[in-house]
Amino acid sequence: MTARTTYLDKGVVSAMTALSAAAKRGLGDPALAELVMMRASQLNACAFCLDMHAEIALKNGESPKRIALLNAWEEAGELFGERERAALALTEAVTVLTEGFVPDEVYERAAHHFDEAGLAHLIGLITVINSWNRLMASRRIEPGGTFS
Repeated sequence: MTARTTYLDKGVVSAMTALSAAAKRGLGDPALAELVMMRASQLNACAFCLDMHAEIALKNGESPKRIALLNAWEEAGELFGERERAALALTEAVTVLTEGFVPDEVYERAAHHFDEAGLAHLIGLITVINSWNRLMASRRIEPGGTFS
């Protein structure tokens, strides 16, 4: 696969990077942030982002087993806690929007595990990784490639 273009406006990169950092910081759980970003990247088939966030997760102490089973988190038994499972379900609902909206039960499940600010940051993080995925996948940026 060859990148279609590696050009990305520096202002866009700066704004997206700032949004990512704010959402991660506000969520206050770096390990969960990486799981969320990897799950959205799996759903969006964004190899660049999946590679980058898996590497960050490993450096931050995430286990290879959990990374390997993230795609099947619902079937992974107790490997993922209830809070993580709620965040991953919300990630899928926001990313795919199968019903055209986030179902109430998915939102309420997440709201049970996150306060209002945490939920806002989680949704912000899901939104920004979906934007990054689209920026990278549409330009066919390969894992380890240059993105701007």
